[in-house]
Amino acid sequence: MNAPIQQVVIVGGGTAGWLCAGMLAAKLGKQGERHRGVEITLIESPDVSTIGVGEGSWPSLRDTLREIGLSESAFITHCQASFKQGSTFVGWRDGSEHDRYHHPFTNPAGYTEIDVHACWQALHSNKPYDRAFSVQPELCEQHKAPKQLATPDYAYVLNYGYHFDATRLAEMVSDHCVNQLGVRHVQAHIDQVVSHHNGDIKALTTQCGQILEGDLFIDCSGQSALLAGKHYNVPWHSVKDILLNDSAMAVQVPYHEQDNTIASTTLATAHPQGWSWDIGLQHRRGVGMVYSSDFASAEDIEQSLKQYLTKRLPHDVVEQATCRQLKFSPGYRSEFWTHNCLSLGMASGFIEPLEASAVAMVELGVRMLCEQFPQNRDHMRILAARYNERFAYRWARVIDFVKLHYAINQRTNDAYWNAHRDPATWPDSLKSLLSLWQYQPPSRYDVVQNEEIFPSASYQFVLYGMGFKTESPALADSSDMLKRAGAISQKLQATLMQFGQGLPDNRALLNAIRERHKHSSGATL
Repeated sequence: MNAPIQQVVIVGGGTAGWLCAGMLAAKLGKQGERHRGVEITLIESPDVSTIGVGEGSWPSLRDTLREIGLSESAFITHCQASFKQGSTFVGWRDGSEHDRYHHPFTNPAGYTEIDVHACWQALHSNKPYDRAFSVQPELCEQHKAPKQLATPDYAYVLNYGYHFDATRLAEMVSDHCVNQLGVRHVQAHIDQVVSHHNGDIKALTTQCGQILEGDLFIDCSGQSALLAGKHYNVPWHSVKDILLNDSAMAVQVPYHEQDNTIASTTLATAHPQGWSWDIGLQHRRGVGMVYSSDFASAEDIEQSLKQYLTKRLPHDVVEQATCRQLKFSPGYRSEFWTHNCLSLGMASGFIEPLEASAVAMVELGVRMLCEQFPQNRDHMRILAARYNERFAYRWARVIDFVKLHYAINQRTNDAYWNAHRDPATWPDSLKSLLSLWQYQPPSRYDVVQNEEIFPSASYQFVLYGMGFKTESPALADSSDMLKRAGAISQKLQATLMQFGQGLPDNRALLNAIRERHKHSSGATL
C-alpha cells in the first residue's frame, strides 16, 4: 500500500490517450516540471483507427497545448486548425426565419458588476440577449479572427478555442510525447489483464508476449472500454431517457471555390429529426447530423444531411461525399476510478457532440490527476473517491446544460423536438433550475463548485437565446446599476468598431500564421 506510484500505463491513443500522456509527461515525467520521474507507457492497437470526429474544443485546450510544450503556430499548421469563438444555434427556438443566437466564449461585459439580464431588459430589450453586452457575436458574424498576427501564441483579444483535425492532433501530440517527453509507445494487441490478489491490475500482456507492468492504469480505449468495461464491468449509467440522441452521420467536404470563408463558431442547425454541426477547418468542412434512432432512420438522416450540404456545395460534390454512421449510448460510468484504473474519454462517458464537452472532460480529468497525483496505493484510494464524486457531479451538470438546449424549444410540429420538450425527460435538477429561473436569472449561486463545467453566463446565453422569460428582481431598478450598464454599453460600441477595423478575418490570419511558421521552421506546407 505504501509503494510509490511510478509506472503509468495508458490504454488507447487518439485525442484522449495522447493528451493524457502529454500532460502527465510534461508535469510528472522524468523531464516534467515537478520531476516526479513517473514512467509513462501508452499502448494502442496498430489496427484500430480513431473515430476522428471530435473536432471542436473549449478555450481550455490552449492551456493544455501550451503546458504540453507545443507551439500554437505548429499546431495550427499541422492540424489544419481554425479558431472557434463559441457556437451559433440556428432554428433551435422555433425554426422561424430569424431564429439564431450565439453562445460565445467571452462573458458579457460587466457580468460580475451588474445584473446583465435586468439591464438588458431595461436598456436593450429590442436587441437579442447575446448582443446586448457582448461584441463577440457580431464579430463572429463578420468571420473575424479572435486575435492579430502580432498577438503572442495562445494569447487573445477575444476568448477562443479551436476547430481541428482530430487525427492530426493525435499524431502531433504522439510525436511530441515520444520524441520530446520520453513517453514509451507500444503498438500491440492486449491479450490479457493480470490482476493482483486485491483486484488491482498488475500488468497487461500482449499477443506478442510483452508484459507491461504498472501502478496506475488509464483506460482511454474509447467505446471498447477494455479495462473499465470489459475487465472491471463498471456499469454504464445511461441517460438515453433524458438525452434522446444515440446516432450521428458524419461527412468531410471541401470548400466551394466561391464560398471558402472559415466560420468563427461551430454552426449547429436544428432539423425536424435532429441537428447538424458544421465545422470549418482550413482545408475542409466537417459536417454531421446528430439524431435519435427512435425518430429517424439512417437513410432519412443521410438524405437530410445531403440536402443541407447542397445549400453551399455543387450537387456532384455532395453526391460523391462518403457519409459515416456513428452509434453511441449517451451516459457515463457509475464509477470512473476503480481500484488502480482510471477511465477517460469515451471509456468514461459520452453525451453527444453538442457544446463539445468530450475533450474538455478529458482535460479536466487529466488536470485533476496531475495536480493530485497519488503517492502510493493508500493515497490513491482516497483520491479515487474524491475524483468519482467530483466527476459524477460534472457529468450531471453537462447533462443539465445540454438538455437545456432542447427542453424549452418551441418547435411544435416535430415529434423529435416535442419529445425533448416533454418534462418527463428533464432531470430533476434542471426542472428545479427552470422553476427558479422564472424569478431570477442564472447566477454564481446556481453553479457552486470551483471549475464548474459551464459557468452561469453560459446558461444565460442559451436560456435567453431560446426565448425564456425571467421576471426582473426589485434590485434591477437601481439607477446606479443602470448608469453603469449605460457606460458599459457605450464603451462596447467603441470596442466593436475598433475590433471590427483591427481584427483580420479568420482565413487571412490562419494563412499568415502558416506562412510565418513555414519561414521560421523551414517546414514545407
